[in-house]
Order: sequence, then C-alpha cells, then structure tokens
Amino acid sequence: MTSTLANQPKERHNSLRRTMSSSAASKARRKELPDSHPARLLEAAPYFLSDRGAAYLGDSLELLRSLPSGKVNLVVTSPPYALHFKKEYGNKNKHEYIKWFLPFAREIHRVLTDDGSFVLNIGGSYNPGTPTRSIYHFKLLIALVEEANFHLAQECFWYNPAKMPMPAEWVTVRRIRIRDSVEYVWWLSKTPWPKASNLAVLKEYSEDMIRLNRNGVRGTVRPSGHVIRHSFDKIAAGGSIPANVTEAEFEDVPECMLKMGNNAANDTYTKRCKENGIKIHPARFPAVLPKFFIKLLTEPNDLVVDPFAGSNTTGAVAESLDRRWIASEAVEEYLKASAFRFDDIEKKPDAGQVLLFE
Repeated sequence: MTSTLANQPKERHNSLRRTMSSSAASKARRKELPDSHPARLLEAAPYFLSDRGAAYLGDSLELLRSLPSGKVNLVVTSPPYALHFKKEYGNKNKHEYIKWFLPFAREIHRVLTDDGSFVLNIGGSYNPGTPTRSIYHFKLLIALVEEANFHLAQECFWYNPAKMPMPAEWVTVRRIRIRDSVEYVWWLSKTPWPKASNLAVLKEYSEDMIRLNRNGVRGTVRPSGHVIRHSFDKIAAGGSIPANVTEAEFEDVPECMLKMGNNAANDTYTKRCKENGIKIHPARFPAVLPKFFIKLLTEPNDLVVDPFAGSNTTGAVAESLDRRWIASEAVEEYLKASAFRFDDIEKKPDAGQVLLFE
C-alpha cells in the first residue's frame, strides 16, 4: 500500500526537522514552535518534528503519563500482539498481556478529551501446541470496558488478503485449519457519545442505489420488520454510509471490513529504507486504516496520538489530513526510518541541529 503522503503537495512538509532527542538545538527549536504545536505539551525533546507533529523515542507509557489530561482527540494504534512466538518488535505473552496493557489503557482514557476515541487494532493467535484459538483479545476488550471504563462504540474488522497462512503446522502442513486473514479493530470511547461523523467517510453509491434513485422505491415493510420509506432512495447525502463488515474493494476510503494488504514493497517508505540500509518495520498497518478513523473521528487541527508508532503510519496520515500528531516508539531504527514517510525532508537544517542521517 502506497503511503497516502506520496500524493500530497510537498510544500506542506517542507519544515520537517530531524534532531537527536538529546540535543540542545531540539529543545530550542521546540520553544520556537507555536503554542498549538503538540511538542509544546511535553517537556521531553522530540526525536524529530514536522509542521504538525512530533515523534518521540522511548517508553510509550512514560510519554502517555507526561501528556496533560483531556488534550487528545484520538488515539489510534496497533500494539504488539500476544503471539505464542516472539517477534523482534517485542510482543508480550498472552498470560501477561492484559496486565501489561491496562496501564496504557488507563493513561489513554485520561488524556482523551471527553468526546475522544481510542481505536485499537489487535490480532488473534493460536494456543501453543494445539489448533485452537486464544481468547486473550476478547478478555482484553472486556477489561478495557469493565476496568478501564471505556465504552465499545463499535467493532470493525480489517481483512488482510496478504496475511500469511499461519501457523503452517495447522494450515499448510496438516491442512486442518483455514487461513486467518481478519484482525479486530475496536473503536472505544470515553463517553457513549464520542465525536464522529460518517459523512466524512462516505463511499460511492452502488449501481443498485443509483437505480433505486432513478426508478423510485415503494414504501413497504420487510419480513424482518424494518420499514422501507419513500425517502430510502434519496442520494442527497453524496454517498452511502460504510458498513462495518464488507469485502468490497475501495479506492481511497475503505468500507469497514477494511480490506487492505500490508505487504507494499514499492512505496516511498520501503524504497527509502532499502536505499539507506535501514530495517523495514515487519508489522506495518496500511495507511488507509488510520486514515479511515482519523477522518471519521476527528477534524482538522485535532490531536492524534499513536503510542506504538512503529513506522509512524499514523503520524504521516495525520499530517496529510491537517491533524496534529504525537508518535512514540521504543526502537530507534523504526523511528529513524519513519521520517521517510514525510515527502520533503529539509536538506539544510538550522545551524546547531544534528542530522539523523548523513
């Protein structure tokens, strides 16, 4: 999947500053920023800055604890999943996962505005040694509602057709299970009435809807009891409301089955990583996923935070949509490479700043 920033005007990103988090120049630069810039919310020096955001290297829980209460409109993230085999980006064991994640959840709840949302992408996994599925992610959802005081606004699903048939033992060797290609995307909120507008994510009307509008529809009552009114065929809204489960293809904004692969090999981020010999993050989610929820749940200049930023897809998408953003990542190599997601990295930084790359 090509980064959504690839088609954005380059002048929007012409003041990206790449500074070492320990440099005095970075701290000085932060003081020069407008009061509305998200870097002004934190005392720590950012790893790099953009016009609308700041990326931080370090412990994401400490970053959340450093943020003031009630300032974040949306947290959208994909933490390391609880897989029974270890990944290089530091996933946690199923048995400790809920205990590990709840402190993050409580801080996310605190930093959100009263009408803010928390969008969590999380995948399932198999139990070790048997062809049975773990239910850790369902337990986590219950804990997020009952212990962290979130409301479940809606559950959506990401269908990833590029996902590998794993575990191979059950799927491709013994062939007793089918491919696991769906991950959960839970939309949680601080209140039952979070800010949201599906008018921001309308998709094109189907041919059937266009035909109904042209020919008209008779009022009736379906066997299910649902009333079909004469206004059912109206298309004044400009598009149809996305469903939360569908396999339809999409161009820009997906329907809520969120059918998208994450195996892009020729996008700007991937190309630049290869050119510079920097490790590509192994578990990236596609830009369309955060884009959908940022458009649905925020407005321009709202603040979006990703505490498990990885390759910082969320920050790049937020910048392209004129949202402010904060990203946190514990692995320096991933954060370093995430700067490639921004179109026009300034070649000549201010005097005294330290370049991340020569």
